[in-house]
Formats: sequence, C-alpha cells, structure tokens
Amino acid sequence: MQNLFYVRHTCRLCHSDKQELVVPMAGMPIGTPNFQVPNASVDDPVFRAAVPMALHLCRDCGHLQILHVGNPEVQYRNYVYTTSLSLGLREHFAGYANDVVSRFGIAPGSLVVELGSNDGSLLGYFKERGMRVLGVDPAVDIARRATEAGIETIGDFFTDVIGHRILQSHGAASVVIANNMIANVDNLDPLVIGVRDVLAPDGLFVFETQYGVDVTEKNLLDTVYHEHLSYFNIKPLIRFFARLGMELIDVQHIWTKGGSIRVTVQRAGGPKKPSAEVARFVAEEDRLGVDQPAYYAPYVKRIAAIRDELIAMADAAHARGQSVAGYGVSVGTTTLLPQFGLENKIDFLVDDDPKKGNVMAGPGYDIPILPPAALYERKPAFVVVFAWRYVDPIRAKHARYFAEGGKFVVPLPGISMVERAD
Repeated sequence: MQNLFYVRHTCRLCHSDKQELVVPMAGMPIGTPNFQVPNASVDDPVFRAAVPMALHLCRDCGHLQILHVGNPEVQYRNYVYTTSLSLGLREHFAGYANDVVSRFGIAPGSLVVELGSNDGSLLGYFKERGMRVLGVDPAVDIARRATEAGIETIGDFFTDVIGHRILQSHGAASVVIANNMIANVDNLDPLVIGVRDVLAPDGLFVFETQYGVDVTEKNLLDTVYHEHLSYFNIKPLIRFFARLGMELIDVQHIWTKGGSIRVTVQRAGGPKKPSAEVARFVAEEDRLGVDQPAYYAPYVKRIAAIRDELIAMADAAHARGQSVAGYGVSVGTTTLLPQFGLENKIDFLVDDDPKKGNVMAGPGYDIPILPPAALYERKPAFVVVFAWRYVDPIRAKHARYFAEGGKFVVPLPGISMVERAD
C-alpha cells in the first residue's frame, strides 16, 4: 500500500520545529482492529510495517505528540469501531448532553454540530432534547447508516470548507461538539477555523479528549497509538486557540478512557468568563513540569519495568512447558504487544467477540485468536488481560479457570495478579 504514513517536523499546535524525543516507543502497524482495509491481505504493510510511534515534546509550547502520521484516508474512510458498542458510553453521552444543555442554557431548536460523530449516538441525546443536529464523519458507511437512522451526517473530514458549507445550509451553530476526535487530526488549523466560523457569536465548542497528564501519571499506555496523534494538556491548548481567535474558558476532568478532559471554547471576546478551573489546571501542569523533557523519564522507566517483568514471567512459563494467553483483541492490544515485548511471547489470544477473526497479524507475529473456551482447553499458565479496564466483568465470567489454578495478569497501570473471580 502506498502512502501509508508521513512524517511532520513541526508542532501541530504552534508550528515550532523545536521537537524533542521524550518517550521512545516500539513501532506498531498503522492497521488496527478499529478499521478495515479493503483489498489488503494479511501481509500488506498496513499490518506488517512497524511505523515509528515515539512521543515528542514541543520545546516552545509544551505539546506532546506523535510525528509519524498515518494516512487518514486509510484509517478513517473505512472505520468500523462504533461508539455505541463501548461499555458505559451510552450513559456517558446522556450525561454529556444534559451537562452541555443545562450548564449553558442551550435552547430547543438550536443547531448542534458534532465532528467525528460516528454512529450518531451522542447527537441522538441532543436531538431528544429538541435540538437540530448535524454530524460530520469521514467513515462513509457509518455516516450513511447514521443518516438512515435519523441523524443527518456529512461523510467527510471537517475543515473550514465544510464549516462554511454548513453555515450556508444550516445556519450558525450554538454548539459544536467533538468526542475523542481532535487528537486524531494532524492539521488542526483548518478544523478550528471551521469551528470558529460556523459558531454563532455566543456559540461554544465543547470537546472531550484524552488528558496528557493522565496518560503519564496513570500509565495509560494503551491509549497511545497512531490514531491518537496528540496528548493534550491545557496550557498549550490555551495558546493554540488564542492564535486562531478563540478562547478556552472551561475544563472538566472526566473518567472516560481512564482520564480525559471536557474543554469548552468560545470565540475570542465571547460573552462567558473563563472558569477558575482553567487556571487550576495550568497551575498543576506547571507544578508537575509536563512541558519539560525531564518529566517524562520516570514514565519511560515504568514502561520498561513492566516490560521486563512480563517477559520474565512468560519465559518462566514457557520453560515449564506452559503456554501464555492474552485476553482482548483491540487497538490497545496492538499497542501493548510491542511496547511490552510480547509479540512472540503470547501463544494465543481470546476475545468474547467472534467477529475479531482468527489471527492477529503484525510486524513479525501471527497470534491465533480463539474463543474464551480455549482457556479451559489449553490451560495457560496465566492470561495477560490486554482489556485491563474491563478486568472485573471478564474475571466474573471465568470462575472455573481460577478454580483450576489459572491466573490473570493485569499489566496496567502496574502489574497486578488476579487469582479469583470476585
């Protein structure tokens, strides 16, 4: 496959070329379980090439980012992951819509536009509250199905051009929302200019994204992959939005993905005053020193320590003639296999979803994917729970495995052992 990725050399927030490598990471494939690649065989470079994924820190504005950028046409035109399938997200979306409508007094009939709207789940809750809604998402099949289900969706990448088109066809937006998508965008300037221009004078841009501080402080390594190009902290975002004629006015810390932020932005000079939370977040980031390279050294050491322990455990099991399994086939698994050096240490993977296929292929590995019953048939010495956030519902299903002497190893945020179902 041609044009699998490209490399940028400047900060995607401030355009400075002063980028310093702070978190070396093993390369991983662009292809993940989140999307399909039409006409690509299992040996296509999209699955087999280990594309660099190191994290760089901008020495001018302090933004943390990946500079090797996957081709968005490959990644997002054929996206298959839908938000409605994630545990707890429906309830989160209902609360999200309630919070935005009530906190900011959004009137019925107002236009709400969502960027990266996926299957329209979040917009559906705004529609229930009497809003006019419009989605924008480049995954053409998902966009079509959302439209057919009653959530009008433009099947394209959002830019300033699309923003102007929406302004002409639907009028100004009271709210533009984005749920875990702006971290996936390399060229952010046209996106934010489009948001600024489509907003009403008192309109708001509200987005959720992974919080960079949580990624490092809570060791959320499985959220680092090529779709997530940026790991946003508040201080660099303030400077970024100001450069484009907007003002960051509020931050909320939320639970999703182990630690995220909900950020509210208005046009520069808008009617709302910044909340005290903005200054509080900046002060904490300054206290931690997240804009300094030295801050990231302990994070690198923690990753290395987990890797060394997992490899030692797997090698000891194999020396005893026992196998080692993994639980969960996801984009997080694609990240953790190379970061923890487990590509050729995991003998098989299990997943509750039978649609995950028969093999997980990657750079130098082909790991069989089996149903969970394989845990009882093959009796692995232990199971690395790559889906570690869901370890409690997973463990509850496998009391028999524990009764027969099996163990779950939870790799994050630090290694822990599970030896019982409750």
